[in-house]
Amino acid sequence: MDDLARRQLASIAEVVEVAGSAGVPVWLRGGWAMDFALGEVSRPHVDVDWYCWREDADRLAALLLARGWRPDPRMPVKLQLDLFAVDVEVSVAYLGREDARRPTVGAGPWAGTPLPAGMLDAPPGRIGALTVPTISVPAQIEFKQMFPVWMPERARRPKDADDCARLRAGPRTPRP
Repeated sequence: MDDLARRQLASIAEVVEVAGSAGVPVWLRGGWAMDFALGEVSRPHVDVDWYCWREDADRLAALLLARGWRPDPRMPVKLQLDLFAVDVEVSVAYLGREDARRPTVGAGPWAGTPLPAGMLDAPPGRIGALTVPTISVPAQIEFKQMFPVWMPERARRPKDADDCARLRAGPRTPRP
């Protein structure tokens, strides 16, 4: 594991600690969610991706900014919360809720679109002693498969096919 991965893991631990202390639910998504589902770091990651409820995002941002995190000016905060902790990029996508309490896309042109059922019902993932709420493995696979369908201007990424294969195979060693 390289130094950036160590700093990313430290940022994950910090977000979990800060959010948990404030009663703000968060769920890891993206490549790090896959790694926590598998129980090991599988590849380098560019950033750390999260979900939180839209109504909690301002409070989470204030807590992290008070700890020295800085906003990323490249992304409008109305679409998602993007912050830096030193050189670690963290993106927090907003969740909304439909009447049945199913999570939906919380902002942007797709706001209100239902997200996969059961997405937030996964058991926590773990790498070493660090346990983190993550989105479900089926939701992770769906997102990675559908990425080029939902965003046709972006090419299919080889890492998504590799990640889907890893997720389908599951952890190399059974978890206790």
